[in-house]
Amino acid sequence: MSIATWVLLGGLILIALMLIGTLVVRLPLSGAMIYLGLGVLLSPYGFCVLDLDPIAQEASLELVAEAALLISLFSVGLKLEVPIRDRRWIAPYRLAFLSMAVTVGVIAVIGVYGMGLPPGVAILLGGILAPADPVLASAIQSRPRAEHDAMRFSLAGEGALNDGTAFPLVLLGLGIMRLHDLGEWGWSWWLVDVLWSTICGMLMGTLIGALLGKLVIHLRTRHHSAIGMDEFLSLGVIAVSFGAAQSCLASGFLSVFFAGLALRRARNFPLAGTMPMSRVPGAHEHDAADPATHSHHANAVIARAVHGVNEQLERFAELGMVMMIGAMLPAPGSLTSLWWFVPLVFLVVRPASVVLGMAGAGVSRYGLVLVGWLGIRRIGSIYYLVFALNHGVAEAFAPELVSLTLGTVAASILAHGITVQPLMAWYEPHPAKLAAVGTRRQCGARFGVCGARIASTLQWWRARNCCAMIKWFAEARRLRHSPKSTRCNVDSSMCWFRKYSTA
Repeated sequence: MSIATWVLLGGLILIALMLIGTLVVRLPLSGAMIYLGLGVLLSPYGFCVLDLDPIAQEASLELVAEAALLISLFSVGLKLEVPIRDRRWIAPYRLAFLSMAVTVGVIAVIGVYGMGLPPGVAILLGGILAPADPVLASAIQSRPRAEHDAMRFSLAGEGALNDGTAFPLVLLGLGIMRLHDLGEWGWSWWLVDVLWSTICGMLMGTLIGALLGKLVIHLRTRHHSAIGMDEFLSLGVIAVSFGAAQSCLASGFLSVFFAGLALRRARNFPLAGTMPMSRVPGAHEHDAADPATHSHHANAVIARAVHGVNEQLERFAELGMVMMIGAMLPAPGSLTSLWWFVPLVFLVVRPASVVLGMAGAGVSRYGLVLVGWLGIRRIGSIYYLVFALNHGVAEAFAPELVSLTLGTVAASILAHGITVQPLMAWYEPHPAKLAAVGTRRQCGARFGVCGARIASTLQWWRARNCCAMIKWFAEARRLRHSPKSTRCNVDSSMCWFRKYSTA
């Protein structure tokens, strides 16, 4: 087709998506399902307008998938408001490291013994399918000011982290296939691809995001410069953090994600004698200071503006990538194993990896089931597939890797797209059922007065204000002077436990 025809077709698609946007929200459908259907219609299965072959066009597809993945990771980093050193990050880290490793191992075993693949190809398949999607459906993704929602935060954090943590296992599979240097006894893989890449990527992204955020805040609040052009800041932070990490053999994906986290948390440095705009008496709209240059509000303005720009880029990235997945579905490959492999991954491998990875964390059964089911595969898997194809995977195994990956990703888009809204509609009124940690009531019931004192002491360490500390001292005093009985009561800030003496 001519360029004019492509432009006309693209414009009609965008307008149609805008017109049916409200209708899609009312139906048990996701936007990704619509994009996938459009890709299939444009593929050789439909009107044969878009013909993509991941084996023949792996180099260009790798660049497109990498760009979309970087935009998605940075966007997720901007959305997560939980501090980096907060204990709530334990669940995403366990899912991204432990559960991901279990997933790769189990899929590798299935590939070797169930499909007769060589060990290197089987490990590569596990690494390709292990990452969850960082651009989770809008009903799942962690929303601003919803950091108390442990399930949403765990899924969004896992989706962003394991796109970087799964990469060493992809390189391990390629190394076993003699397509990547692992070093003698794998020392290069352990030291460089695992330890150095992961740790240095996290630290470098955090440093770059924090420094650039602090620089922009300083220029805006002290010199009233560097105002506007937030789209340049967004793309610049992505490019600098990714390029610097890749130059140092670190994980560019982790670097971009942590750069978004650090930029979101860049601190203000209020000027002496100033106060927040909401507290300025008698301030009117026409004479109020610009929030972008106000020393109390500059960081919030930067985070909001950069997130708005990146959210628009993220929508286009998702549209393009999912349509490409639909257009690549007719690619060559055997489909004989998909009928049992895909249900096995969704219903056995993913839930089992979540249970093993979160063992001992006190997660409820409802939470394990929901997190185990909502492990969506999309952009990360496509990137790792074309990355492996671009690094010389043998032609004998490439079609099977393509068919298994595209089949799993397409099934994930359909299955999770249909079920996500009913599940989240059930989840919203029952967040207590999915609490990520056990309650202190259970601790007191098991350990009596000693458990009450331990729980009370832990609550003191978590106290955020003077009132909670006063309550702790009063309860400790009462427990010390009343050995016969203690009262159990649960309120918003303390938990005490009832135990009557048998004397």
